[in-house]
Amino acid sequence: MVDPMSEPNGPGAGRMRASDADRDSVAHRLREALAEGRLSPDEHSERLDAVYSAKTLGELVPLTEDLPEPGAGHAPAHVPGDFHSPRPVYGGGRVTKDAEPTSTVAVAVMGGADRSGGWVVPANFYAGALMGGVELDLREARFTQRESTIWACTVMGGIDITVPDDVQVRVHGLPVMGGFGATGAPPSVMDPQAPIVHVRGLAVMGGVDVKYRRRKHQKEIGD
Repeated sequence: MVDPMSEPNGPGAGRMRASDADRDSVAHRLREALAEGRLSPDEHSERLDAVYSAKTLGELVPLTEDLPEPGAGHAPAHVPGDFHSPRPVYGGGRVTKDAEPTSTVAVAVMGGADRSGGWVVPANFYAGALMGGVELDLREARFTQRESTIWACTVMGGIDITVPDDVQVRVHGLPVMGGFGATGAPPSVMDPQAPIVHVRGLAVMGGVDVKYRRRKHQKEIGD
């Protein structure tokens, strides 16, 4: 639960210095607004930049004044027969420590293997490819721990790991006549409680590629 932001009250209250808790509270409301479709991904990113650069409460207030108060009852009622998937989760909301991992290993030998969709990533996941390919898509994934490690090893094959803009990735691999790294620009602003994924391992005459890509619903909204 995120504590509500201290509201400016009285003359000069808007000049009061904002605390980390105040900024986290506003970031939480913006994340909810993005999930509900009230903000586009670009608007969310711009406001989040402003949140973490704000020094006073007065700078935080305009960032949420056009959004409904939490619990104000603005969500549409459930319609019987509506089978749309639950709203997407973001940042720290992806960590569900009581969830069981969907899978712990993906191996491809002269073939292919993939993990995608709303799967649950364990604390340690193992991916191996021998003259084959493995694709791991983390854009809709949840995590059993805030910090997870993907152990990736490929020989004359490839392992592709797709990550969204609300998951931190740290690459520590060793390439031998191959490649081991990340492509695309990482996000400039991150939820302080966002999951952290370490990618470790070895690529021999093959490649391990971590790439940032927008989520499917973000493409629909922002493109």
